[in-house]
Amino acid sequence: MLLGVLGLEPVVEQVYATLLDRPQSDLAGLVEITGLTGSQVRGALDELADRAFVRPSRETAGGLRAVSPQLALDLLLRRQEAELARRTQQLAEGRAAAAEAVAAYGSLAPSAVVNGAERLVGLDAIEAKLELLTKELRHECLSVMPGGAQSQASLDASRPLDADALARGVAILTLYQDSVRNDPPTHAYAHWLTALGGEVRTAPLLPPRMLIFDREVAVVPIDPGDTKAGALCTREPGIVAALVAVYEHTWATAVPLGAAARENEEGLTAAERELLTLLARGLTDDAAAKRLGMGLRTVRRQMAGLMERLGATSRFEAGLKAARRGWL
Repeated sequence: MLLGVLGLEPVVEQVYATLLDRPQSDLAGLVEITGLTGSQVRGALDELADRAFVRPSRETAGGLRAVSPQLALDLLLRRQEAELARRTQQLAEGRAAAAEAVAAYGSLAPSAVVNGAERLVGLDAIEAKLELLTKELRHECLSVMPGGAQSQASLDASRPLDADALARGVAILTLYQDSVRNDPPTHAYAHWLTALGGEVRTAPLLPPRMLIFDREVAVVPIDPGDTKAGALCTREPGIVAALVAVYEHTWATAVPLGAAARENEEGLTAAERELLTLLARGLTDDAAAKRLGMGLRTVRRQMAGLMERLGATSRFEAGLKAARRGWL
């Protein structure tokens, strides 16, 4: 059908074409010629009348005559142009109103600027800011996610933002701790991210949590020990550059998610070396577990295995033997 692009249904166009070809046809004649039902023909005639494709006949009482295609289509296009102009004006007015609303209500947001950094208080304020920054992303997002296994709520909140950014061609590089390899939800999320084109690496120890957008904006927690306390968002070039340098150093030594954890010549993994180092510094098992993003029982199990390999009967003896072997 030729008039479908202008919004006419095939049945309506069929009735119009029949009226043009058989001007004297009444309802019964249209039903017979088109093979349509009476209700279909009546509905088509009503729509043609609404669009001014037919007008009352002066010759036949109660009859209709088809308007010439030139006049009918010209009128239809003029109506569509007028509707388009009206909608364009509404869109322009909507954009202007949105800009005014942002200017009017932006100052009421639960955040404040302190020494050049925007202070975001509470999880809702942080999430709202991250949604805005992700929408504005053009090239790259760098993130550090310490603490081992990520909460399901955090993963669910990140999924649509990451998917949208990757669909726009944004590069997403994420650093997790080695311990996420043993957490099914976080490990599954990391695999989902890499399948869409993101890159994920792991390391036994990570810098504090951070997000860097296009190497221009950085978001870091106010208190690294309590990410729920709030965050700071900064655009200070010096601070952002320093955070990027820290990120790049960690990324260079981290292991791609799909690769096995590297071992040194003694068969010691990076995570085991870090565990020994932390315990040698006097950290408790609980403190070491938090630094490595592991569970307390996992740390104790790994330490028991290391002591067995070293042939040590105490933590102190294990530290001495590890040092002799060059493990520390």
